[in-house]
Amino acid sequence: MLTFGIIGTSWITHSFVECAHKTAEWDLRAVYSRKEESARDFAAKYPERASTIKTYTSLSDLFADPSLTAIYIASPNILHYEQAKQSLEAGKHVILEKPSCSTTSELTSLFALAKSKSLFLIEAWRHIQEPNFSILKSAIQTKLDGKITGASLHFEQFSSRYDKLLAGELPNIFDLAMGGGALVDLGVYTVAAAIWLFGAPTNSLYFPVKLSSGADGGGHFILTYDSFTVHLSSSKMYDSSAPSEIYGDNGTLSVPTITDIQSVSFWDPRKKAREVLGGSEGKGVEPKWNLVDEAREFARILNQSDWEAAGVLERHSVEVLKVTEKVRKDNGLVFPGGK
Repeated sequence: MLTFGIIGTSWITHSFVECAHKTAEWDLRAVYSRKEESARDFAAKYPERASTIKTYTSLSDLFADPSLTAIYIASPNILHYEQAKQSLEAGKHVILEKPSCSTTSELTSLFALAKSKSLFLIEAWRHIQEPNFSILKSAIQTKLDGKITGASLHFEQFSSRYDKLLAGELPNIFDLAMGGGALVDLGVYTVAAAIWLFGAPTNSLYFPVKLSSGADGGGHFILTYDSFTVHLSSSKMYDSSAPSEIYGDNGTLSVPTITDIQSVSFWDPRKKAREVLGGSEGKGVEPKWNLVDEAREFARILNQSDWEAAGVLERHSVEVLKVTEKVRKDNGLVFPGGK
C-alpha cells in the first residue's frame, strides 16, 4: 500500500484519489491546502479514512510527514516545478499532474533530482494509460500495417471560466502568470497523444486564438513527420463532437474523443465496412473511473521499481514539453521564468 499526500483540492484531485483507492494500491494520508477549511472539506469526502488523514496548511510540514511515500501534485500549473522539487528533496515520490513544468530545463532538472535520490517522478497523463488508447496504438500496426498517411486529433471543450473571462475576471486557466492557456490545459492531451502514438515530430507549429488576457483560448497545431502530417485542434471556447482519426492506405482508425475513449473503430474503404475494436462492445470504462488504469500502473512502477517503464514515460514527458514550450515561445505565450 502506497501512502500519499495531495497538493491541490480540485475535482481532478478527487478523481485521482477515488480511482487510486479503487485500485487498493494507494492510501490517502494527507491533504494540503492554504486554507484549513478547504483541507478539512476535502478530507471529509473520505469518512472511512477520517482517523488516518491529516490536514496541512504548511507545505514544509506536509513534506516532513514520515508516513508519506508519495505526493500527488495538482496545484496551479506555475507552482508545479517548485512543489515537485521540494517533494523530491524531502524524499517523496511525485505524481505530477500535467502540464509538468513551464520549461524543458525545469523538467529535466526534476528528473535528474529524482534519479539522484532513487525516487520516481511521473507525469499524470491519464489518457495514454486507458485500455482503449492502447488498442488504438496497437491498431496502427494491426490495421494500418504501421503505414500512416496522416492524423487529426481533437479536444475542444467549452469552459465556464471562459464566460468569467468575458465578464472581466481573470481565471487562473486564462492567466499566463499562472501558467494558463488552452494549450497547456487541453491542447497538451492532443500533443501527448500524438507523441505517444507517432513519436516526436520533426517540426511543430501552433496557430492560437489569443484572448484579452494574452493567453490562448484554443488553436490549431501542425506536427510534421518524415512522411505525414498531423493536425491537432483544441479549445476552451467551444465544444466539438469531431472524432480523432488516424489515416492509412488500409483505412481509417477513429475514436470519439482522444481521452475517456469509449470505442475504437476501423473503417475499411474497400469493403465499405466498419469494425469495432476493443472488446465485444467496444466500450471503455465509466468516465468517473478513467484514472484507475494510470493509478494502477503508477503503483506498479513504484512497487516494482520499474525504471525501464518510468524511463519511457520520462522521455515522453520531455518530448511533449519540448513541443509545447517551443510553440508557446513562437507565439509569445511566455510564462514567468520562461523567457
